[in-house]
Amino acid sequence: MDPFSQLILAISVTSFITFQWLFHKVSPWISMRVSPGFLGLSDKQKVEWNSRTVSTFHALLVGIFCLYIFFFDDAVNEDPVWGDPTLVKTNVAITTGYLISDLLLIFYYWKAIGDKFFVIHHLAALYAYYYVLGQGMLPYFANFRLLAEFSTPCVNQRWFFEVLGYPKSSRPNMANGVAMAVVFFMVRIAVMPVYYSRMYAVYGTKAFYLVPWGGRVAWICSSICLDIMNIMWMHKIARGCYKVLRLAQWSKASTPQENGKTD
Repeated sequence: MDPFSQLILAISVTSFITFQWLFHKVSPWISMRVSPGFLGLSDKQKVEWNSRTVSTFHALLVGIFCLYIFFFDDAVNEDPVWGDPTLVKTNVAITTGYLISDLLLIFYYWKAIGDKFFVIHHLAALYAYYYVLGQGMLPYFANFRLLAEFSTPCVNQRWFFEVLGYPKSSRPNMANGVAMAVVFFMVRIAVMPVYYSRMYAVYGTKAFYLVPWGGRVAWICSSICLDIMNIMWMHKIARGCYKVLRLAQWSKASTPQENGKTD
């Protein structure tokens, strides 16, 4: 094993240990002090709370790293299939450690956070990351996909508000809902033309045919399937956001009338 591969392995292992520590120690300690409502949650809710807290931290860490690579890593941007994957490998190694950690927690706390969809998602992602970490291929596309993590904090925050008893029409909930819809659209839907235009540009080239068949399947098929789900989720999020905004508008409009009747 070459020194760089050893480094990537060390990053993945360190990532795994760090996210386990964040789940078991850091998240409960911080949550008790930041949110008094945490102490009133059931044991199952606390497990999911800690899981989502760690998920949010991972999303922000990896997302910021992705943006840096996207704007400043010329090697990857110039050669999206075989460009120097050093920074992308580092970022993917962090995510690999997180995914393995999360899989372990899902199986151990299955009654609280068990979900077959997340198991399939994590295993599919790990399969795709094998080609990035093991063979250094498709770094641009792997990094591009990780940009979607920016939508995770808002999704998690919606659950935090719900479990703490915030009404859907409350200002924090509404603000988060709008932010979730906007960010989800920006990082998962609006970027599709950019992603697939780069894919089309390299399709059929020599660099493309150097990618083994398994790598092409992991890249193309998973991208299409994931984006079909993204479109479905975006439709659902947009409808939910629209309903909440309409409800808030109706409540605001009816308040003066009700006050007038009581007077």
